[in-house]
Amino acid sequence: MKKFFSILIFAIMTTSVVMAQNTTEQQPVDNPNAPVITFESETYDYGRVPLNSDGSCEFKFRNTGKEPLILTNVRASCGCTVPSWPQEPIAPGESGVISVRYTTMNRVHTINKNITVQSNASNPTIMLRLTGEVFDPAVTTAPDPAPQN
Repeated sequence: MKKFFSILIFAIMTTSVVMAQNTTEQQPVDNPNAPVITFESETYDYGRVPLNSDGSCEFKFRNTGKEPLILTNVRASCGCTVPSWPQEPIAPGESGVISVRYTTMNRVHTINKNITVQSNASNPTIMLRLTGEVFDPAVTTAPDPAPQN
């Protein structure tokens, strides 16, 4: 009797797995009129910035598509980076700005952060990058002495 129930359960599980594999997936339909988000630059390089300086920057973009662009979510890879973005639709041909505030306080470090932008565009997810280096101006390093012969 145990064998019968084991075989029955095995048969039901196998059938459900096979049936799940046969579902037809709908491919997304390409919309030729879809909005397209085009950034002036997808990377902002702070260069070398002093500790506790202003870490604000902007990513400018344009809707180069034919329908209104809606930014659904903009999130940073960590809490030290805070983005803000337009909540209203961006009409075709119009521009917008994603403002980013990055904290350069408390420690010397290399900047390498990502900001994920999600929208209704034909390119729905775009990764923006922040790069640079935070240094402490109070710490001075003497130049290497010239080699003596």
